[in-house]
Amino acid sequence: MLLIGESLNVISKKIGRAFKERDPKPIQEEALFQKEKRMDYIDINLGPAKKDGHELMPWVVEVVQDVVPDLPLALDTSNIDAIEAALKVIKQVPSGTPHIVNSIMCRPERYERMVPMTAEYNADFVALMWGPDGLPRDENERAALCVELLYFANEAGIPNEKIWVDGIVTPVNIQQPQAISLMEFQKMIPDMAPGARSTCGLSNISNGPPDHLRPIINQTYTVMLMKCGMESIITDPRDEKQTAICKGERQDIIDLIYGMLDGTEPDRGSLSKELLDYAKTVDVILGKTLYSDSWLEV
Repeated sequence: MLLIGESLNVISKKIGRAFKERDPKPIQEEALFQKEKRMDYIDINLGPAKKDGHELMPWVVEVVQDVVPDLPLALDTSNIDAIEAALKVIKQVPSGTPHIVNSIMCRPERYERMVPMTAEYNADFVALMWGPDGLPRDENERAALCVELLYFANEAGIPNEKIWVDGIVTPVNIQQPQAISLMEFQKMIPDMAPGARSTCGLSNISNGPPDHLRPIINQTYTVMLMKCGMESIITDPRDEKQTAICKGERQDIIDLIYGMLDGTEPDRGSLSKELLDYAKTVDVILGKTLYSDSWLEV
């Protein structure tokens, strides 16, 4: 599974201040850290960046590429002018891997301008399943939005292989059914959009629960999405176990969760405490156990 590092983000006090003050040092330190932690892409997230995004985004791109010229970038802001300004200065990586525009919503006022832009600069893009009415209610609404946006992109000459579908991850503590809907939608993508790629803002699944519980929720849901065909996640580079799972280095965790999704109930009495916690977390995400902050203690 490909990893897109999420921590070069304006919501970080350290990084946000560096963006504001145009201080390259913290930005470059974070970029180098993400490379060390085996991220495959670096996401540069400016948030809305309404005031000066058209100046800030290209500056950040150049600052990051000065120290990690070999990693592709994901350009993440709702400011379309900022995206275009960055695409004008961004350098291609030696491997030829395209950079990503993250993201284009399923709203005509967004995609009618942004899709041709990605085509002009040969960038991939994330197709975000956020429509005119906001978050889709289920996998079928996600599918309808996906068909609309991918059809428009195909008509503009963009093949499915350059489109990363993001069905939107929501917090498990308030929207358990949505976690399952996304998994079902993920399974539909190969038939609905052959060749299309996929990603998601994985850590949204654990927004709300206490900080010490967030890693196991993230890690468990990652494996569940892997089973459904998810190709990449936008993730915390500091979660080393998450990275190890995605790089295939914790097959024991993967086998346990895959087995549960296939209907095989593990012998919980024989599981280690670590694996038992993953089994309990699968039950919570699937809605077999009602969410509470104490589910691992039950």
